[in-house]
Amino acid sequence: LKGGLDFLKDDENINSQPFMRWKERYLYSMEGVNRAIASSGEVKGHYLNVTAATMEQMYERAEFAKALGSVIIMIDLVIGYTAIQTMAVWARKNDMILHLHRAGNSTYSRQKEHGMNFRVICKWMRMAGVDHIHAGTVVGKLEGDPLMIRGFYNTLLMSHLDVNLPQGIF
Repeated sequence: LKGGLDFLKDDENINSQPFMRWKERYLYSMEGVNRAIASSGEVKGHYLNVTAATMEQMYERAEFAKALGSVIIMIDLVIGYTAIQTMAVWARKNDMILHLHRAGNSTYSRQKEHGMNFRVICKWMRMAGVDHIHAGTVVGKLEGDPLMIRGFYNTLLMSHLDVNLPQGIF
């Protein structure tokens, strides 16, 4: 969390495998966050991935994250719409920011002939109560066309969009 970096996130894949000791990871991550805050005087954070096999396990992880002083938790799209909305309700009640990683999105959106555009998922997730969405990047493993990615972000940020074919807005 140096050089102007304010937030880090857990990888979307480290969530419920037995060898991923989530409590130890949370403790280690928050120790780094607290050290960075103390040395910089700036707000810092880490998106702790609370994704798990059951709601009870996700609640346990979210409560632990909150007890450690985290201001944001992360869930993966693959947990399903009901679980996403349930975690959004929990986040509201507990004054936590909820970040959604789009893990699993390609199962909906990769096919050109059928499926669902990620813009639709973005809007649904905002309506479900998600505060912050990993909407893609122009580099890395979730890379996409820069104009298309801009279109995803515009969908999240703007209440009205005119037709913009290069950004995938029809």
